[in-house]
Amino acid sequence: MRSRLLEATIDCLYEVGYSRTTTIEVAARAGVSRGAQLHHFPTKKRLVTIAVRHLLEKRLQEFREAFATLPQGADKYSAVIDIIWDKTSNRAFYAWLELVVAARTDPGLRKTVVEIADQFAMQVQQTFREFFSPQREHSSPFDVAPVFTFAVMQGLALDHIVWPEGDRRHELVLQALKALAQMSIRAHNPG
Repeated sequence: MRSRLLEATIDCLYEVGYSRTTTIEVAARAGVSRGAQLHHFPTKKRLVTIAVRHLLEKRLQEFREAFATLPQGADKYSAVIDIIWDKTSNRAFYAWLELVVAARTDPGLRKTVVEIADQFAMQVQQTFREFFSPQREHSSPFDVAPVFTFAVMQGLALDHIVWPEGDRRHELVLQALKALAQMSIRAHNPG
């Protein structure tokens, strides 16, 4: 039941936005009674923040699995950009975006959003180090790479709202990001 409520919440955030996501709508979509929904999640804020936290954890796990199954000899740096774009340009990002925008004017929600974002960023950083630079110092230029990559991807996902499928903008930016990754690798691993 809890899982159905979380998925229904993400669907609501994605399809109707934060302001029109209600606990009544979520319960109906999940096929549970209002009382059962309130038992698990007594407030809308708690429901949406737990749902988005759950979704980001799931998204990170999906990324780890996709990256771990890359064939031997694959261009990991290009592949990671494609995988992150796939995970950023979907309903998870847009559900997160709804929460972020609502947090702009809601100080209580903002505090929770910052906590979720900080935790997600820390997990992304750990995953990046694990896959790319476990032996490097934490102060290396590699530490900025995941932050930079996610910032670009989130910007592309926002642009995708204005310029949906059919526009090549995102393809060109992804190609440029891959070229930057290759230049950075050569600069830090000469020879």
